[in-house]
Amino acid sequence: MSPNAVPVSPVTVPQDADNSAVPPDAATVKDNFAMTFAPLSYEEAYGLADDPANGAVVVMSGTVRNQTDGKPVESLEYQAYEPMALNIFRKIAAEIRQQWPDSNRVVIHHRTGHLKIGEISVLVAVGCPHRGEAFAACQYAIDTLKHNAPIWKKEHWADGSSEWVSIAACEEVDC
Repeated sequence: MSPNAVPVSPVTVPQDADNSAVPPDAATVKDNFAMTFAPLSYEEAYGLADDPANGAVVVMSGTVRNQTDGKPVESLEYQAYEPMALNIFRKIAAEIRQQWPDSNRVVIHHRTGHLKIGEISVLVAVGCPHRGEAFAACQYAIDTLKHNAPIWKKEHWADGSSEWVSIAACEEVDC
């Protein structure tokens, strides 16, 4: 597990009298959220979102690309207000369960610090019984994170210049 991961205790999904799964409540959810300087692991995020009740696990991996609007990028630097970001991640998971009640695992991990081209900056994984809800919930999670989480990135360009931007500002240009 990532050094700064904030896990929620493992649980068993309760069963109805007819032996069908009851949607989890906040006390029985097994989610995982992290803000970390350490490299992110796709395999770890997938494993944390996996569950025997899943028919699908969708993972979104955001990576540092080599350009923004055609301008060559050398690297990115991320900073965050970690306590608030983790609360936003928890709120996103709760909102996912309101809209897609069968969702059983939500994993949101985000890097901070200096990242090179190709490094993973964010991982969002959602496990659900069906692929449609898993895709929709995962997209909701990354879109909401980018809009609401107090995370900022500094783009370092090949010409030596740099600029801080809120990741929410990226929505206008689909960063």
